[in-house]
Amino acid sequence: MSVYEYSAMTIKGEEVPLEQYKGNVLLIVNTATNCGFAPQFDGLQELYEFYKDKGLTVLGFPSNQFMNQEPRSESEIDQHCKLNYGVDFPMFSKVDVKGPNIHPLFQYLTENAPGVLTKQVKWNFTKFLVDASGHVVNRYAPQTKPEQMKEDIEKLLSHT
Repeated sequence: MSVYEYSAMTIKGEEVPLEQYKGNVLLIVNTATNCGFAPQFDGLQELYEFYKDKGLTVLGFPSNQFMNQEPRSESEIDQHCKLNYGVDFPMFSKVDVKGPNIHPLFQYLTENAPGVLTKQVKWNFTKFLVDASGHVVNRYAPQTKPEQMKEDIEKLLSHT
């Protein structure tokens, strides 16, 4: 199994097989525009801009499961992220990242990179680093800033 077995709906409403990212290192993040960690969109965009030509793709998955911090519609999320943070990495429709309706991708991610004390995502901006073969290699806490992941990203990119 790998992330390539899954598909997801883009923020524009198109079903996309994650297999289209095969061969890329992926940074998959559950996001929320009203979260205190939302300024990390800037750092995620910087990582994407710096490494996208080297094989990194950042994938943003909004979720409204933590204190109603993503109440916006998909079009509002898309506009907010572009206007406030210059986001042009792929963004997807809102998903559940925990609980009975967890998106299958996040079920896979949390099973293969369990957190401390629990497998489930505990808050917005939990990040999963996936190698070019589609396997989860690391999970980062919401407090981990995007720039703190550069070394791990570079290691994976050097093996692609």
